[in-house]
Amino acid sequence: MKIIRYIGGLIFLMVLYLIAWPVPIDPVTWQPHPAPALEGQYAVNDYLAAVDIIGKDNGIGPEDVDVDDEGRIYGAYEDGSIIRYSASGENLGVFANTKGRPLGLDFDSAGNLIIADANKGLLQADKNGNIRILATEINGTPLRFTDDVDIGPNGVIYFSDASEKFGINNYREDLFEHRPHGKILSYDPTMDKLTTLLDSLYFANGVAVEPNGNFLLFNETATYEVSKLWLKGPKAGTREKIIINLPGFPDGISTGSNGIYWIAIASTRNAVVDGLAGKPFWRKIIMRLPLFMQPAPVRHGFVLGIDGKGNVIHNLQYPDLESYSPITSVEEENGVLYLGSLIYPGLARIKRPQ
Repeated sequence: MKIIRYIGGLIFLMVLYLIAWPVPIDPVTWQPHPAPALEGQYAVNDYLAAVDIIGKDNGIGPEDVDVDDEGRIYGAYEDGSIIRYSASGENLGVFANTKGRPLGLDFDSAGNLIIADANKGLLQADKNGNIRILATEINGTPLRFTDDVDIGPNGVIYFSDASEKFGINNYREDLFEHRPHGKILSYDPTMDKLTTLLDSLYFANGVAVEPNGNFLLFNETATYEVSKLWLKGPKAGTREKIIINLPGFPDGISTGSNGIYWIAIASTRNAVVDGLAGKPFWRKIIMRLPLFMQPAPVRHGFVLGIDGKGNVIHNLQYPDLESYSPITSVEEENGVLYLGSLIYPGLARIKRPQ
């Protein structure tokens, strides 16, 4: 009887914990579109099986990658270091260290590396790797989750703040709460001026500027969407959704050649996550579970190439447990796609499809 009472008491405490223990999210009901099947324009293939790994085991999680004018490759790692590699993939050492978590990289016209750092804000590293802070807050609100960055032809820096409520260590909470905490911002270095271009976004992530600066594209990870924000012309300041139902969670986006924009799909859709969209009570219970019991990303290498209207032109995949994944960034340079990952211990590259 004592054992039965003990077990009963333990079960009661577990149920009480799952129902009542405080969690930092206040989730809302929403309804995603049914996940598109991996067929047709999203048909499964093994194009990414042939990637070449760069800098294996030099560090964890090179979330973003960029290439300078000399063909040297830069990866932004979990420990804050930005490691530089030769064009052949030789480790040239640590170029800079932000002491934070760099997530986005882009070179300006002067050769400075502009960095979106989740913990430190918008930064600049000069050619010697010296770090300078460009922005850490806007109108008194901290940049809590500076995520991706791209520079327009006029030198203006465009970047995302994924969430003004949750930082990078709590990105799951932002996704499960599903409230619009994200922003797209611009920073004009000539005027030292920071501007919010768009707010109330659902996990604002990748940012890519059209080569002539007419518009930028950005991803909302939590809603599987890609949008266009006009920067010039009669539509300036207006937003158009160009893809409303991706087959996975979009992360980075970058401007490629011939009118292509490359989207990194970090994971394919999760039926459990979609099924919980209309059940905020159960999402709070999920947040109380140990991490290993929560929905996890699927190991599936996935990159899409779209045009400026959202039409899918290229579909690159490799659905394998040994794949280079999750892919969180794509950068095209001289006919090669360079890939970054939030978790994988190395960068990757592969020839761009024709």
